[in-house]
Amino acid sequence: MCKEVDGSQVPTTETKLGGSKIQAIELQNLSKVQEANWELYNRQKAAEALLYEQEKQAEARRASADAAFFARQREAEAELYAKQKEAEGLVAMGDAQSAYLSAMLGALGGSYAALRDYLMVSSGVYQEMARINADAIRGLEPKISVWSNGAGAGGEVGEGGGAMKEVAGVYKMLPPLLTTVHEQTGMLPPAWMGTLTGGAPSSTS
Repeated sequence: MCKEVDGSQVPTTETKLGGSKIQAIELQNLSKVQEANWELYNRQKAAEALLYEQEKQAEARRASADAAFFARQREAEAELYAKQKEAEGLVAMGDAQSAYLSAMLGALGGSYAALRDYLMVSSGVYQEMARINADAIRGLEPKISVWSNGAGAGGEVGEGGGAMKEVAGVYKMLPPLLTTVHEQTGMLPPAWMGTLTGGAPSSTS
């Protein structure tokens, strides 16, 4: 006997081709899903690495800021300590000087003038003043000039005295005066006053 075959159970070529396409599409979709998952995973890892790096940088900045603040604080404390010690030293020096001056004033009988002179001598003020004065006149050759305006003995004006003779006496004094200024300073009178001729004073060194 021949067995009848059910046509619905026999796969056709079209059915096989359709199944292959479905499998290919499923495999393609699965591959895309895996690629998307892998890309998402990589992005998450990159984000985590970036976040970790930023946290480390923030911690480093905080540590650096804390160290700088601590250094400034220690520096300020050291400066304050130094100023306190300096102030204490000044106070101690002032107390010592006050006690010294009180003792010296008592030894000098309470005379402030004597104490002043003693302090100036002991500190070399007078010696320095003498040195400055000596340096100021060192190398100078001062000249003393003596001249007369024509007055008689006792400084009285001669015969025919009057206002004109007084004016004439002043004019007679100008040439020797200008000559003395020239000898002492090297300065010449202005041209409108004339030149240094005649009437030169007698000079003694």
